[in-house]
Amino acid sequence: YSMTTSIAVNGSKAEGLLIMDLVKHTGSCHCGAVRFEVLSSPDLHVFHCNCSICIKKQNHHFIVPKNHFTLLQGSDNLTTYTFNTHVAKHTFCKTCGVQSFYTPRSNPDGYGVAPHCLDPVTVRSVTVETFCGEKWEESMQAHKSIRDMSKLATETQLTETK
Repeated sequence: YSMTTSIAVNGSKAEGLLIMDLVKHTGSCHCGAVRFEVLSSPDLHVFHCNCSICIKKQNHHFIVPKNHFTLLQGSDNLTTYTFNTHVAKHTFCKTCGVQSFYTPRSNPDGYGVAPHCLDPVTVRSVTVETFCGEKWEESMQAHKSIRDMSKLATETQLTETK
């Protein structure tokens, strides 16, 4: 399922138009008790973090706005782990233990989705960026766009096409 979204700039499609190709990805935990869908580009920008928890569970994830994520089934089969600042919500399946998605500390207004939990049909490419979670505060301050990844496109983020 592919969806093209048109966003008008300054209220007029004639002034400029951003076309984003969003794909409806579906995915699940290992046992299938938890299923979800997420709207995102078919070209994923995945973070590989080395903070204490991400390194232990090999948490590779891409970030989407909350309203681009839908839990289809399994809310009663999820449990959550938090630590330190308790901003990140590490959500995982009670049955198989797989974390398919979570709420990242960097983007509490979005979701971090595990690309390896997606059904293998809709991903065209994966670009991996290393994020130094060992020095989280410094890394967040230096990163130019990570906080914007959980936000919907705004007028300042739009690219005009003519």
